[in-house]
Amino acid sequence: MSKELHGIVKGWETKVRKAQAAAKKKRAGGSIFATMSVAHVDDDLDNPGEVYLAEKVFSNGDMYTGQWADNCPNGNGKYLWSDGCMYVGEWVRGKTNGKGMFSWPSGATYEGQFKNGYMDGEGTYIGCSNDTYRGSWVVNMKNGRGIKNYTNGDHYEGNWHRGRPDGQGRYQWSNGNQYIGQWRNGKMNGSGTMIWADGNRYDGCWEDGLPKGNGTYRWLDGSFYVGVWSQDPKEMSGTYYPSTSQVGQFDWDPQEVYLSYLKDCRISRGEKISVFPSQKMVNWPCDGEFLQKQPIWKNSRVNDARPRTASADERLSGGGYSCGSESDFGSETNGQLGTGREEEEGFGSLRSDDGVNTARGIRHHHIRIQPTKRQGKTITKGHRNYELMLNLQLGIRHSVGRPASAQSLDLRSTAFDTKEKIWTKFPPEGSKHTPPHQSCDFRWKDYCPLVFRTLRKLFKVDPADYMISICGNDALRELSSPGKSGSFFYFTNDDKYMIKTMKKAEVKVFLRMLPAYYNHVRAFEDTLITKFYGLHCVKLTGPAQKKVRFVIMGNLFCTEYAIHRRFDLKGSSHGRLTDKAESEIDSTTTLKDLDLNFIFRLKKIWFQEFCRQVNRDCDFLEQERIMDYSLLVGVHFREVSQTGEPQTCKARSSGVRTTPGELNSEGATQLSRADVNLLFDPSRWASIRLGISMPARAEVTVRKNAFELIGEPTGEFYDIVIFFGIIDILQDYDISKKLEHAYKSIQYDPTSISAVDPRQYSRRFRDFVFSAFTEDS
Repeated sequence: MSKELHGIVKGWETKVRKAQAAAKKKRAGGSIFATMSVAHVDDDLDNPGEVYLAEKVFSNGDMYTGQWADNCPNGNGKYLWSDGCMYVGEWVRGKTNGKGMFSWPSGATYEGQFKNGYMDGEGTYIGCSNDTYRGSWVVNMKNGRGIKNYTNGDHYEGNWHRGRPDGQGRYQWSNGNQYIGQWRNGKMNGSGTMIWADGNRYDGCWEDGLPKGNGTYRWLDGSFYVGVWSQDPKEMSGTYYPSTSQVGQFDWDPQEVYLSYLKDCRISRGEKISVFPSQKMVNWPCDGEFLQKQPIWKNSRVNDARPRTASADERLSGGGYSCGSESDFGSETNGQLGTGREEEEGFGSLRSDDGVNTARGIRHHHIRIQPTKRQGKTITKGHRNYELMLNLQLGIRHSVGRPASAQSLDLRSTAFDTKEKIWTKFPPEGSKHTPPHQSCDFRWKDYCPLVFRTLRKLFKVDPADYMISICGNDALRELSSPGKSGSFFYFTNDDKYMIKTMKKAEVKVFLRMLPAYYNHVRAFEDTLITKFYGLHCVKLTGPAQKKVRFVIMGNLFCTEYAIHRRFDLKGSSHGRLTDKAESEIDSTTTLKDLDLNFIFRLKKIWFQEFCRQVNRDCDFLEQERIMDYSLLVGVHFREVSQTGEPQTCKARSSGVRTTPGELNSEGATQLSRADVNLLFDPSRWASIRLGISMPARAEVTVRKNAFELIGEPTGEFYDIVIFFGIIDILQDYDISKKLEHAYKSIQYDPTSISAVDPRQYSRRFRDFVFSAFTEDS
């Protein structure tokens, strides 16, 4: 413990002892004890704003000693949990905030900065096995600059991101080997140098922890090997240059680097933290604003109350405080909990039963979650597109299963040639290259097959899994109605992939921008732009000679979480309101800009990444003259009542929890505690990607007029899991869109319509998105 912190703790401990002695003396004289409180948590709530020293003994065995205000720790204090965990340091409104030290029963300790219950800032963690990290933390994760000494003697110094080495860093093994260079997601990745203890070294490119690409291996005697490196011997090529002092023939296989030299260069996992301080936080009834608004009723519920350990949902949101759930206060106050802010703002009289403002067309905040259902209708025999589905599956199986040599991620320009396509005939009786089938005779075309094969490799798509998802025994599902563009959409049975039919003009746009798209998604792993896996065409034989072109892409909402609300956001207002009553909206309804009644609040590190990536993606789309794209957002409410209403942070019921897509007896979808704990486990946080399964908070907003894109925040929050990505990126600003812009500009405000030039569209899109998303303070 630091000297400064040690002095603070000793100081208030001395005050506590003096206050206890004074209290005994006053009680002996019949005076009222007001200086110090030694009590159980079933005491009445404190006078608002009064700060005093207190000792609290809770019925669950926990103990607190220190400064106390508004019925929660506030100032310097020590909290001892019944399981042996202890925190000593600064508190702000019931949360560890500022300097402090947390210790575990195992002997592990963390000393440093805390923020809102989390290890956040500069701090040092010393594990029970002497595993040590000293550096920067963000929301319980190593993030920023840091030094880690592992139990086995290994040492890492450099940059961290989400708990793993990421960026520039140096790792030294206990055997004397060391790596200096770039890291990504805990693995050697990029440019780097490996120096072995015997003096030999490799300088060059790395990928997923292994040499990959151009590189040079040097021996201590001056000889070296230069070439292209790969774990696959077929991809490897190079030249050996002997030193001037070397005599005779030198027989050396470069694969020895993979098979032998790197065997002792494994990255240590390090010690896992068993439970985080934020997981130990207690929900105190100390939100001053709430307490002022709600009457306090003295009844058996209050007298039996005790500190309720924060749920993983609340811990993960990281913001706000527990405020008056039914278990905290009497049922008499429940009628006032979660009251709509529309009435406070003067909108109550304008709201109809269906949740739509009849006077202004403003949709008000009144959400009821309908039982979730799968999108689309399964294509079975007799369906109008049954043969098309069989043709598609046969073609994909042929394309993906076709033997091909392993390729580097560096593609030649010829691979992107629009003439680079392969036609294959599929007669019903089969051929030398195709199997017999029960569908009609058709031809199959692969556009730029090498590019898309490499894209699937870049996106880490396993060929066998890809083929099984699309071409397995399960049929595809077709959306009941085509999109606005007239395209049809199909989903694989496991929901991993979505297939969209395309117009010829869209195919031309896609092929034109394919080289830039490839470079962009390769450069930015966390891009929000749709991932494309294949571009194909089916040509039916016969008089019609019908061609069906389609693209295969990732499904953003392939998740175990039920998507309760989905929004398609462009940043424009004309025609951007769904003409449906709230009672008719279900999980498959796509809402639009003027339906959005939330501001989404992301954690600081995620919000910063979000802003950077949106800017990069919009710059790319603007350069490619693309417009009319959208931000598709999916929202999963983490707590839903038995009546199907999402629970705000200030009014949570004690509803039964079920698994994430499961329905309880009332038909409400709710999230299990185990599944939220899965999210909270930092070892699994590393799998949370930008736009995928991100914990966040949604703040309710209210529009004052029908033309506001973003309403006024109300201070009511939902804990959510959010998904988002940029879709519909194949519309360029062609002559049809220019004519649409000219025509609609006469009738409507030119800034409110979707069809505007790419530069203006990009600017407006960013302005809107950065208003709808903000940092969770």
